[in-house]
Amino acid sequence: MKPITKKRAKAYFIDAAISAAVTMGVEQVLRKKVKNEFVHTVINPTLIMWSLEYFQLRKSGQTYGMKKAGLVLKDQQGNDLTCKQLVKRMAYRDTLSTFKYIGNREAFEGKDGTVFPHDAYANTVIKEI
Repeated sequence: MKPITKKRAKAYFIDAAISAAVTMGVEQVLRKKVKNEFVHTVINPTLIMWSLEYFQLRKSGQTYGMKKAGLVLKDQQGNDLTCKQLVKRMAYRDTLSTFKYIGNREAFEGKDGTVFPHDAYANTVIKEI
């Protein structure tokens, strides 16, 4: 595993832990109002993680986990990240990217670990600070 990939994994686990904590708090509030278990197990965690990630990346190009790991998300051309890029990146990562990983694990990281398939799809790149 490449060093930048290890940093990406560290950042993801930090962000997932924060998202899980927020989800647990929200679930406590919504548990009495919403009885549908699908909402609590699928919709809420996804919506909360995507919201936290979107607003952090939109504001500074980093999530809290990325900041702790020393990473930043940039546009491949060096421009500011757009709303469309962020949504495409998150949606692709949480759906089709999984199948790409299963199909060709060795090529998943790319040549240096800065561009995963969801980054290539959204024209973004992870850089070390």
